[in-house]
Amino acid sequence: MSAIRLLVLGAVKQHGRAHGYQVRNDLEYWGAHEWSHAKPGSIYHALKQMAKQGLLHAHEVAPSAVGGPPRVEYELTEAGAEEYFALLREALTTYDQKMDVLSAAIGFMVDLPREEAAELLRRRVRALDEWRASVTGYYTPEGGPEQLGHIGEIMHMWVHSADAGKEWTLGLIERIEAGAYVFAGEGEAFVGVLAEGQENPYAS
Repeated sequence: MSAIRLLVLGAVKQHGRAHGYQVRNDLEYWGAHEWSHAKPGSIYHALKQMAKQGLLHAHEVAPSAVGGPPRVEYELTEAGAEEYFALLREALTTYDQKMDVLSAAIGFMVDLPREEAAELLRRRVRALDEWRASVTGYYTPEGGPEQLGHIGEIMHMWVHSADAGKEWTLGLIERIEAGAYVFAGEGEAFVGVLAEGQENPYAS
């Protein structure tokens, strides 16, 4: 899965309708240009591609003041909303997602009901446990990586990453179940986007 697809769909959804610069500004505000491939070129390309695919509706809202193409605002179509939530659920559940995909999903998890988000993360924990069990059938972490020579360091790193991922995920589930954050249907959500014209202190 590509993080840019989830990031762009989610950023547009947060505004209802958004032009390319707003999407870029929001993602830079999140620091996504540092931890993902959400660079300006890829953002604008994703917007145009997903409009062609019927996931976004492109509204031409104003002519260019300098003779260029008209300003376009994007809005999720019904198919776009379905794609967004499918990507979000997959990203929260799958144990071996790349870090940028998981980061994007955490940024948008509050678009789901609280219990659903917690359950998806519990599935992630179960998947991590299953993967670890399959690996430790022939590699015993307690024996140290040296048992497989220096190649053992590779498996040791992955097992350690799985353990750390499980610990972090369990902590997040605990915070969610304790009432942290505002999830879908619970009231006014945290505003994680910049208002029109608001200066972005993290702009590249």
